[in-house]
Amino acid sequence: MGWLWAIIVGLVLGLLAKAIIPGKQHVPLWLTVILGMIGAVAGNAIARAAGVDATAGIDWWRHVFQLVMAVILVGLGDRAWTAARGSRRRA
Repeated sequence: MGWLWAIIVGLVLGLLAKAIIPGKQHVPLWLTVILGMIGAVAGNAIARAAGVDATAGIDWWRHVFQLVMAVILVGLGDRAWTAARGSRRRA
């Protein structure tokens, strides 16, 4: 069940990150999900280091850290994907 939640959270964070980043991203959905999952894990680690990983109620700060990391990773992943694909750009 943990993997299912990781995929769902990765999908949601990845899609939110794509919506926040201006312009069109060329990274495929499967890579967006993976980068969102990695962003969630990295955001959890940062929240834990900041001491805000376990609070009463909804862990808003943890979610903010996760989303920021997902935005950064999807942005970097898009640049890497575009560079790896060469000068061919999809419209």
